[in-house]
Amino acid sequence: MDLGIADAIHHHGGAATLPQIVTRVTSLHPSKIPCLRRLMRVLTLTGVFAVEKPAPVAATDEPPVYALTPASRLLLVGSGNHHQQAPIMSFLLHPSFIAPFLRISDWLQRELPGPCIFEHTHGRSMWEMADDDAAFNKVVNDAMVSDSRLVMDVVVREHGEVFRGISSLVDVAGGHGTAARAIAEAFPEVRCTVLDLPHVVAGAPVGAGPGVEYVAGDMFESVPPANAVFLKWIMHDWGDDECVKILKNCKKAIPSRDAGGKVIIVDMVVGVGPPDQKRLEMQTMFDAYMMLINGVERDEQEWKKVFVEAGFSDYKIMPVLGSRSIIEVYP
Repeated sequence: MDLGIADAIHHHGGAATLPQIVTRVTSLHPSKIPCLRRLMRVLTLTGVFAVEKPAPVAATDEPPVYALTPASRLLLVGSGNHHQQAPIMSFLLHPSFIAPFLRISDWLQRELPGPCIFEHTHGRSMWEMADDDAAFNKVVNDAMVSDSRLVMDVVVREHGEVFRGISSLVDVAGGHGTAARAIAEAFPEVRCTVLDLPHVVAGAPVGAGPGVEYVAGDMFESVPPANAVFLKWIMHDWGDDECVKILKNCKKAIPSRDAGGKVIIVDMVVGVGPPDQKRLEMQTMFDAYMMLINGVERDEQEWKKVFVEAGFSDYKIMPVLGSRSIIEVYP
């Protein structure tokens, strides 16, 4: 991603030889071009790029042609790609996240309760680091914005029924409001409030658009009242006790089920949906990441336990977002 290989290939129409790629990857030292060829071999074998090898003609000098795949198209940065996921990859591959994986063995030998692996490594939680470090905070927020653009486009376009009949909604820990703006644009009748910590709200874009307002606060203390509460990729960050506390505050904020009250969660439900090895790999990989910060990717029974303890009466899981699901939870 740092080299911009995907964008270099895109510049040449979506397919390019190594010499053509090199003309666009200006940061590459000429002495390292053979190393780039070796790297491309790995990236094609893993499906990041495709390769079309020249026909097996004797003495041919034709170089292989590398092409974009659906995966690498998501990494395009300079092409006006609304669904680019490069910020998510920058977040997951950030040195602050790689370092804790190297401390797992040491951490597993220590008794609970204790700091999570991230805090054990860095001496502070991920949230404290984001609060203190403006550069890391930007990495986190850019990743969440990138994810929201991709996911919310699918949610409002293909599963907008979850928002129909709602007049007000609170996007809890909604960051810079990307999800709330998508909802407000698709459903102008829904008044959206974004709740997040003061340092996050302070960095929100000016002029969020009609139907969206920002409130600085803490979901562990209270949630503003609304017909519905929206939680996108939030619950997996926290253990059961914290999730129960968040959900209890959400329950206080919404009316009864008969009056249309509900909590809408976008998150993973491990093992739910059609059997798919790639989906399960994604879910278990993210669960390993969540272990770093004392979060967890839950299966249905683990979700049910949290819902019941928070005082909710029923729920519905819709596994319609690839590795993630939409969950409606009713008071």
